[in-house]
Amino acid sequence: MKPHPQTIAFTSLAAIGLLGLGAWLSQGPRAADAPAQPKPALTVSVVGVQAQRLPLNLSANGSISAWQEASVGTEANGLRLAEVRVNVGDRVSAGQVLARFADEPVQADLAQVRAALSEAQATLAEAQANAERARSLQASGALSAQQINQYLTAELTARARVESAQASVQSQQLRLRQTLVLAPDAGIVSARSATVGAVLPAGTELFRLIRQSRLEWRAEVVAAELGRIQPGQSVKVQGPGPQAVTGKVRMLAPTVDPQTRTALVYVDLPTAAAAQAQLRAGMFARGDFELGATDALTIPAAAVVLRDGFSYVFALQPDNRVRQLKVLTARRQGNSVEITEGLPPDAQVVAQGAAFLNDRDLVKVVAAPAAATNAATK
Repeated sequence: MKPHPQTIAFTSLAAIGLLGLGAWLSQGPRAADAPAQPKPALTVSVVGVQAQRLPLNLSANGSISAWQEASVGTEANGLRLAEVRVNVGDRVSAGQVLARFADEPVQADLAQVRAALSEAQATLAEAQANAERARSLQASGALSAQQINQYLTAELTARARVESAQASVQSQQLRLRQTLVLAPDAGIVSARSATVGAVLPAGTELFRLIRQSRLEWRAEVVAAELGRIQPGQSVKVQGPGPQAVTGKVRMLAPTVDPQTRTALVYVDLPTAAAAQAQLRAGMFARGDFELGATDALTIPAAAVVLRDGFSYVFALQPDNRVRQLKVLTARRQGNSVEITEGLPPDAQVVAQGAAFLNDRDLVKVVAAPAAATNAATK
């Protein structure tokens, strides 16, 4: 027996009603609650972009060298080195005795030539007397012309021998002075090869001096940057010591290396003992040429995040979400870094903790600590 069509329709409506009631009962309590709010990903503080005047520097690398070196050698030939009075690192003055050769052989030779000079002078005195008598008798005819000529020639010969003996004395006196090795200029002894007891030929180097104790930094600068450097500019040279040393540009090399396309810039370094204790000839050093100062937009360095080789900051949006912005950085001073591209001047950026954020994250903003605010403005 088939069911009546009206019975089937009533049954279907009843089933639908029961399903609707069940759905309402199940949804009713949730509809009464308030909608769930998203939670902030991080609590952060934000800072604005600051306008600062930053120094404009040009960095370069180079070596520390002596301004000029003086080679001090021996002029005495075949003498024994009797005494060495200085060592490496000693500061000497111009004319100071650095070493002394044994002068006994020279003293003996000097005494010999002085005796020869006395003999020549005695011979000259006799020859002059004979020549004077010959001149006085020339008109009387008592002496022949040949005899008179002999006396006059003997006088000239004796005078020449005196002059030769005087030259020999001067030569030996010079040799005697050369037994003392003198400093040609004030400076620092940078090398010593003198050994007591050595018998040395003339021209052998005994010492090497850094003239006037002056050092210089020879910076290698690319040719395109040479136009920005002028003599007299200040340079901060940083060696292995904790503090930088201030020097001044003396001159620029007139040529550029065709292989590296760099030129040398010569920077005079201070001669103070404290500065030279940090910088020594032969050291490698880095330096910054001070080219003036320009205006810059800066943010705290902690606000910059490095990802995949690029720099990013997180700027706060009106809905308290952050937007990741790719920026270009330039100069740094203290805790601040210059932003040259990618950040609006009126932006508010996350000061700390930016490394834990992603683009469009919701954040909770709190006031920045006073210390952080002061650091951002410096």
